[in-house]
Amino acid sequence: MNVVFQFDAGPALAAELARLSVDGLRITPCPEGDMARFLALMADADALLHVLRPITAEIIAQAPKLKLIQKIGVGVNTIDLEAAKSRGIKVANMPGTNTRAVAETTLLLMLAALRRLPTFDQATRRGQGWSLDPAIYDAVGELAGKVVGLVGYGAVGRMLAPILRVMGADVIYSARTMKPDALARWRELPDLLAEADIISLHLPLLSGTVKLIDATAVARMKPGVVFVNTSRGGLVDEPALVAALGSGQIRAAGLDVFSVEPVELGNPLLKMDNVVFFPHIAWLTPETLTRSLEVAIDNCRRILRGQEIAFRIA
Repeated sequence: MNVVFQFDAGPALAAELARLSVDGLRITPCPEGDMARFLALMADADALLHVLRPITAEIIAQAPKLKLIQKIGVGVNTIDLEAAKSRGIKVANMPGTNTRAVAETTLLLMLAALRRLPTFDQATRRGQGWSLDPAIYDAVGELAGKVVGLVGYGAVGRMLAPILRVMGADVIYSARTMKPDALARWRELPDLLAEADIISLHLPLLSGTVKLIDATAVARMKPGVVFVNTSRGGLVDEPALVAALGSGQIRAAGLDVFSVEPVELGNPLLKMDNVVFFPHIAWLTPETLTRSLEVAIDNCRRILRGQEIAFRIA
């Protein structure tokens, strides 16, 4: 079974993939940016381990042997599900494998935005750490005593809530339904936006959540709120976010995701000193990859044995 892993593997991961290529499996990594090699590999691929670069109907059409598209992660908005379904290609994700990494990165971005880490880091590197405009100290703060609003309360929210509470934050959340065991207080989304000092997104990109955070939503927020997004860039109207960061309606932001990825150099967000960035790698740790490969390899073996796959979504 030929398995293509659309990911640029470092030495340790490449060695692990070689170790796993036994008992009828051959796993070949391919950098996401090398489309020529990727399409050549897909011509003979039985399974695809997919990370972020969109898998379109055109790509699927060039993979005549493909039986499985395995998402490394949870969100499948980057896969043309209808094209896969029309070909009888199974699609699966793997909920839970990246939860800890995303939760930890979310906390990191909250703190980095709240404490304006990029500004102080760059000033220190220039030898100006003690000579900044004193007004900058009015723009920082502590997590303790803040109201943190989690928009969505899935696995990441469930992991974050107790951590935030131990650190002294008051945690509220919005979700389609109330969670009886939630370690946070439920709010309708408009009320959460108005109450929270820090807002963090934790929901999938679906037709009903595209640009959920638009100019109207931003206007409901507290002036000076801190905003974090480790979910999907399409949840946010980026021009509205840029305007709010410029006006101070949003004091600072921590972003792992963008409306266009990889993020374009001309994106005005990149010029703002009150934003801290990750390049959509909140999920990416060696531990996440180990957990993810266990699920992916198991599903590949299930395909070989003619069994139903785990976490099938299409």
